[in-house]
Amino acid sequence: MSSIITYQAARTVAPTIEQHFSNLLGAARQTTIENLATEPDAATIEKIIDTAFWASLQREEGHVIKISIAYLPPAHTKHPVLFLKRLPLTAPVLTKLAPGVERPGIHIGVWQEDGELYIWGTTRSIPSLCFVVDVSEPGLMVIKHRRRDGFGKYANVAVLKGDQIKIIDEQNTALDDCPGFLTSLLGLTTPSTTVAANILVQLAVSMRAHKRGGTLLVVPTETTNWQNSIVKPMVYSIQPTLSGLARLIQHQEEERTKGTWQSALKKEVDALAGLTAIDGATIITDNYKLLAFGAKIGRAIGSSPVDEMTVTEPIVGNEEKKLHPAHNGGTRHLSAAQFVHDQRDSLGLVASQDGKFTIFSWSPCKQMVHAHVIDTLLL
Repeated sequence: MSSIITYQAARTVAPTIEQHFSNLLGAARQTTIENLATEPDAATIEKIIDTAFWASLQREEGHVIKISIAYLPPAHTKHPVLFLKRLPLTAPVLTKLAPGVERPGIHIGVWQEDGELYIWGTTRSIPSLCFVVDVSEPGLMVIKHRRRDGFGKYANVAVLKGDQIKIIDEQNTALDDCPGFLTSLLGLTTPSTTVAANILVQLAVSMRAHKRGGTLLVVPTETTNWQNSIVKPMVYSIQPTLSGLARLIQHQEEERTKGTWQSALKKEVDALAGLTAIDGATIITDNYKLLAFGAKIGRAIGSSPVDEMTVTEPIVGNEEKKLHPAHNGGTRHLSAAQFVHDQRDSLGLVASQDGKFTIFSWSPCKQMVHAHVIDTLLL
């Protein structure tokens, strides 16, 4: 490719991303998965990221550019929108296209011929493990791919913000202690756990999206011990406890045969996540029954205040820290850490108004609360 790469972070990160997709697709070819994507080489990765970066800094009629670029030929997608004439892959062209393709699920299709990349049209359907560059704000590029089974949020590979580069670390040693849906965010779940884990992923994404901040507590179905850590009375306690999300999951096979399950699931996830915007914590069981919202967390009688926890972020080069919960966030973070400290079979999901997202779980190995900072995975 003859064009000059002027965004140096693109050149820095391209070989790592090339190797990641080579390993990912190489392993997938040893399975029965069909409809796999084409591997992008480093030069292609550089060019797409570089062009996306410069487009992200532009505005179209005063609006920030939001685009998703997928690397694939038109033949590898279903029902593409094909342009009569190919368009060059340049920042001005992406800027002009942006208003028409900013809705979620629409990708600008890019392929190459004779060493030159071009835009062939748009699509809503891409193959498994397809290389995607997502731009949602100026200077922010998220490199991701469609999951092998096609279900749930795309798996992030790297995040570039200006000259900052964060590579997702799938081999993070902290994974030994992490809750199942964090491994789902990293693309490491087995088929048997994918649905359950991905529902919590979608809840996390939806909580972050409303930008009001919120807390979601996930408690075991078989016990009511969690009530010892909640201030009484609970004004918004729910009876009966079977939520729309729980009903949908119980009847997922029936809904899937209708072809309506994915859209119905999103509606129920957004409805439940919306409750977390109300002051206080939303509480659900581990089978998604809604128990309460707007609940106030208190320290259980006889328990000690949580004075230290371990904090990690699943990116390459991150070092584990031990902090007081008050040094990792505000009141929501402190109360969720205390709840998990007292109710060790529970999870606490906390979204901050600024986009920070943390999962609190109990670490049996470290015998303390473990705060997983995962906003990089939710972009």
